[in-house]
Amino acid sequence: MKKEDCILFSGGAQGAEAEFGANAESFGIEEVNFTFEGHTIIRHRGLRVLNHEELKNGDVSLEYISRLMNRRYTDNVTFRKILQTIWYQINNGQEVFIVGEILPDKTVKGGTGWGAEFSKICNKPLHVFDQKKNAWFTWNKLEWVERKKGDEPVITCTHFAGGGTRFLEENSRQAIKDLFARSIV
Repeated sequence: MKKEDCILFSGGAQGAEAEFGANAESFGIEEVNFTFEGHTIIRHRGLRVLNHEELKNGDVSLEYISRLMNRRYTDNVTFRKILQTIWYQINNGQEVFIVGEILPDKTVKGGTGWGAEFSKICNKPLHVFDQKKNAWFTWNKLEWVERKKGDEPVITCTHFAGGGTRFLEENSRQAIKDLFARSIV
């Protein structure tokens, strides 16, 4: 991939989103960070503050998400807005990279999991770096397939989304850095 052709779509929040953004910047890649008024973020490069009408476009039933992900989400305004910004990230990315933890039910832990599930629904290439297993996994439309050393994913689409957990471990920082190094010329 040529760096001048690429755009990272993310959210600029602490953790994985900030790390994806920092790497995009260091590799000379444009970034767009979707957020909303009053949200605490780390990355301000490429900031795109969504207004109330735009946020509505990304709205989804919390009951639906709760059933889809086999867990309960509480309905609070901030969490709903975060889910709405994730909709924009995934919608704009042609390929999705997430850092988190894959659970036994094949979902990804936390709010990050909605990004993964929405990627599956949209049939987008999806890759998750599982911090606990210290490995990349790719969704093959039925299950997660572990990527072996030397066969880790690369960025293949010019518009890609990057996100994940707020609680990033050192192995994940390295995995994100290596992803960019393998992918960008």
